[in-house]
Amino acid sequence: MKVIIAPDSFKGSLTALEVAKSIEKGIKKVDANIETVIVPMADGGEGTVQSLIDASEGVMVAAKVHDPLLRPFKSFYGIMGDGKTAVIEMAAASGLELLKNDERNALKTSTFGTGELIKHAIDRGCTEIIIGLGGSATNDGGTGMAQALGVRFRDKKGKEQNMCGAELINIHTVDMSGLDARVKGINIIAACDVDNPLYGIKGSSNVYGRQKGASETDVQTLDKGLKHFSEIMKFGYGFDFSDYPGAGAAGGLGYGLMCFLGATLASGIETVMRATKFTKKIAGADFVFTGEGRIDSQTAFGKTPFGVAQVAKQTNIPVIAIAGSLGNGYKELYNKGFDGIFSIIDKPMTLTDALVNAEELVENMAESIIRLILLKQIKH
Repeated sequence: MKVIIAPDSFKGSLTALEVAKSIEKGIKKVDANIETVIVPMADGGEGTVQSLIDASEGVMVAAKVHDPLLRPFKSFYGIMGDGKTAVIEMAAASGLELLKNDERNALKTSTFGTGELIKHAIDRGCTEIIIGLGGSATNDGGTGMAQALGVRFRDKKGKEQNMCGAELINIHTVDMSGLDARVKGINIIAACDVDNPLYGIKGSSNVYGRQKGASETDVQTLDKGLKHFSEIMKFGYGFDFSDYPGAGAAGGLGYGLMCFLGATLASGIETVMRATKFTKKIAGADFVFTGEGRIDSQTAFGKTPFGVAQVAKQTNIPVIAIAGSLGNGYKELYNKGFDGIFSIIDKPMTLTDALVNAEELVENMAESIIRLILLKQIKH
């Protein structure tokens, strides 16, 4: 029997690799001869770097950059086992979690640090960069990122601006002559699972601005700024990406990456599966185990277990999901490629207990599931 183990992380508890190893341990306790193939997964958000370097035997790289409020600090990114593919989570430099609640201010935050991570990866000789666009604290259209790579933004008086959300409306000219020439030789993939345009009622500011500290007035200011910026880029430089699905991802970073770096926007889970060669690894499998911290109706909207299930079902491989908890609508997934969905909670317990004992709980559930599978096979 061949079993593929391809979970996402259990946020706040276990990495995807730790979840996978716990599932493997439970399976091997029943039958050590079962072939297991571990493929840590992610969907482009938090944990993507860890999953991809674990899956490819890559390395984590430390880098000194600037946070969303331009304070220096130590961040990170990954380089996959091929030595040429960098994996960056924009949230590691420009993310909401880097700020205290009272520091959130979408007018002042910048993606400059994300640009510094990109430059660091290029300096290391990487020729492909995967950038996860989840969890941003920013709404600057990617201008901060571009500025870190040499682009200059000036107002009507010719004064260079330090880019952030509030400065978008003041852009008069964009000077790309200083853009790091090496970016032309880099294949950049922006992994995201939102389809928001850059501006408008469904745009970045209106949909996500408030959670980044923007008031109702700020939201309108930011939206006008993004529209103004896109018009400068469209009529002055020929870039017409504002309505492209995902342009509004990460406060418009998706748009900026397309304009300045020629990036391709792609589904997060599909990007990770392609990078880990998941389709090749799944060939000939009898079962696939996947999972994440919480499985509910939202899992079907681009989350890791759903993406795994869709690939497995193309060759009729049964899919079993293990979750920390099950939420409303999880049963809907039985009609969307899942054959079994299980929670690791085996008795009344506090959240703290569940987090602390997650490895053991995952292992126990995997053991129970594989015993049931083998029992059915014996009876047949």
